[in-house]
Amino acid sequence: MDYSENSSNKVYLSGTVAAPPAYSHEIYGEGFYELHIAVERLSDQKDILPVTLSERLMEGRDFIQGSPIAVLGQFRSYNKISDGKSKLMLTVFVRELTEPDESQNPNSVELCGYVCKPPIYRMTPFKREISDLLLAVNRAYNKSDYIPCIAWGRNARFVKNVPVGAQISIKGRIQSREYQKKIDDERYETKIAYEVSVGRVESADASAEIAATAEE
Repeated sequence: MDYSENSSNKVYLSGTVAAPPAYSHEIYGEGFYELHIAVERLSDQKDILPVTLSERLMEGRDFIQGSPIAVLGQFRSYNKISDGKSKLMLTVFVRELTEPDESQNPNSVELCGYVCKPPIYRMTPFKREISDLLLAVNRAYNKSDYIPCIAWGRNARFVKNVPVGAQISIKGRIQSREYQKKIDDERYETKIAYEVSVGRVESADASAEIAATAEE
């Protein structure tokens, strides 16, 4: 990935427009829009991922549903107040629109940050090892993005022993995942979670490295 403005948070996505842009917000007189990109997986499924881009980048371009799109940017988080509660929202903040490149992985993310909660290690009913972790990635103006990540197999075993405050680097892909949230005894609501599926992880403080291919 040839995108070096911030080496601690880099994203490349290439896919198709899943839904036309919708106005999101304005900062210092500049409007920002949100759209979703459909990115193919190796398993022939798709990840439908949210991206945010400024009106400046949209000038002279059409974002028709199904049309190809490729972006460079950063995976960011922000808090949104809903029903009096603060919810962590995730989006790919677009720095540059580029041409799709078939030689590149269409869904690539690189992060370097700090573990900010004890990792949660578990075993699925099919004996697959999983570790969930939350990574704090610093950016300009003393801000940080809090990115949920999920690791499998050897990566899960490595991650479960990483202490809070340790700095690690990961490479992987951004995935979307549906889940059911219980509203009451009889009702459930379908929600979508976004997270980084870890393909490679290493300590940023040592040369030791655990690497494996993340499963689809």
